[in-house]
Amino acid sequence: MSQRLHLHSLQLFSALRETFKEGYSAAKLYRDIMAGITVGIIAIPLSMALAIASGVPPQYGLYTAIIAGILIPLTGGSRYSISGPTAAFVVILFPVAQQFGLSGLLIASLMAGVMLIGMALTRLGRLIEYIPEPVTLGFTSGIAVVIATLQMKDFLGLQLEEMPEKYIDKILALSHALPSYLLPEVAIGALTLAVLIVWPRLRVPVPGHLPAVATGVILSLLLTTFGFDVDTIGSRFHYLLPDGTSGQGIPPVLPEFNWPWLQPGPDGNPIEWDFHKLAQLVPIAFSIAMLGAIESLLCAVVLDSMSGKRHHSNVELLGQGVGNLVAPWFGGITATAALARSAANYRAGAQSPIAAVIHGLVVLASLLILAPWLAYIPMASMAAMLLMVAWNMSEAPKVMELLKKAPTGDILVLLTCFSLTVLIDMVVAISFGIVLASLLFMRDIAQMTKVTDVSDSRKQVPEALPAEWGVYKISGPLFFAAADRIFSEISFISAEKRCVILYMDAVPILDAGGLSALNHFLDDKFKKGSFVIVADLQFQPLKNVAKAGLRPIEQKLAFTPTLAEALEIAGSKAIASTAKDGQATPIPAQ
Repeated sequence: MSQRLHLHSLQLFSALRETFKEGYSAAKLYRDIMAGITVGIIAIPLSMALAIASGVPPQYGLYTAIIAGILIPLTGGSRYSISGPTAAFVVILFPVAQQFGLSGLLIASLMAGVMLIGMALTRLGRLIEYIPEPVTLGFTSGIAVVIATLQMKDFLGLQLEEMPEKYIDKILALSHALPSYLLPEVAIGALTLAVLIVWPRLRVPVPGHLPAVATGVILSLLLTTFGFDVDTIGSRFHYLLPDGTSGQGIPPVLPEFNWPWLQPGPDGNPIEWDFHKLAQLVPIAFSIAMLGAIESLLCAVVLDSMSGKRHHSNVELLGQGVGNLVAPWFGGITATAALARSAANYRAGAQSPIAAVIHGLVVLASLLILAPWLAYIPMASMAAMLLMVAWNMSEAPKVMELLKKAPTGDILVLLTCFSLTVLIDMVVAISFGIVLASLLFMRDIAQMTKVTDVSDSRKQVPEALPAEWGVYKISGPLFFAAADRIFSEISFISAEKRCVILYMDAVPILDAGGLSALNHFLDDKFKKGSFVIVADLQFQPLKNVAKAGLRPIEQKLAFTPTLAEALEIAGSKAIASTAKDGQATPIPAQ
């Protein structure tokens, strides 16, 4: 398929279409089933942990993995992506859940879904190409630090009623609560984390999340028999079904259709929504949409490099939008492509989006069959899993390598994005990081633009020129950040020259700022009675010069297609020796 089609296609189900177009056999189906089961096992505890970290009961994470996890890969443009709740959203969703409850979370997800669809329709699928790596590394590592900080309460069993909003206040609150740690919770969390770290080294085909959680549950049950109280999903979360049935942990029922605005608020009662409250959610929804787009496209790019396939970026955004538009009606919170689960899906042998569908069905089966057992999972084990997720998300080795080897500007961008993400807000960090990276990039590009006096260079000027002639070669883009400096330099070194040749074959870009600086330079030269020849304009500068209406001026300005033609003017006595008034007589315009 052509590069253009991959960049601009907007057909739903494109990844699924390509799969069946290439031929889908029973052998591929078997590999998809095995990959789907593998990643489904990983998704079950992670989905619950991420829902809890986002401030809502664990079943809503499972609903997200089921609804969005099935719908997005079917409608999207990435063949191997696994979508569901992800750690990156925790820093956005947790404050929303505290202020607006589940209802606000679902409405913000709906808004983000609409925005993602709008981004797809406006063909913003190449968005990820315009975000520098130091920015992505900075905000993802910052998010990882925030997530890890939020898990300390459950990992250590701290007696802390409410987590403050600002990061510094979080650290202070955790520090004050540190003496209240519970040794059983620490033991469970540490054991779960140890299994997660060691298990991959055993090279066992079973994902490490399942044995890690199972180990935490076993230790929790042992400690309970000895009289220790252990905080579990069952002890912290309760449910009440429409038929009056109540229970602990996760309700073993299918996700049901419900109006998002009728879901409970932070106090358990529905919120009376008005325009002011909805307006407060708009910037949050925009943050969700931007982060969802970045996460999903970054995941798709990584999977492309692993598999050799190519995703449809705009279709992937469209699929993400559809998933986030539909899932909230069934209790699903914000979803996007999860890089770790997607990579595990590909490594497990996935062949098509069918593997992601199987993953969703596995999560669905766990909800209906294993719900009573899931209530025994300790909260410390959930926290340990998210600590592992935060570590993987931080990409610490890549960050350290960048800090050691990257230019100073990139290091500054990374540290700025990291600090702003942790201390203020992820959206502020991304916005400021992109602006800072752009400014540093423009500075570097501007510094590359040079001017060289080649009047005495026999390689470019074969014959000696009259003393009053000067040839100045400009190399690099003449844009607003460089043009004033370049033409000021030319004005200075050509102050005594009556005729000036601007050799511009190495100028690829001339923008409005460059045109303005060129016009000021020409006006200054014209006032001094000098004659200027602009030689060898490239296509883009020539087009902009023509569009600006800059034309040859009799006895003042000429344009030549090559430097040789400009030099011929000097060689053919184009300038008269000296006029009676002592001024040089300019040549006619060419």
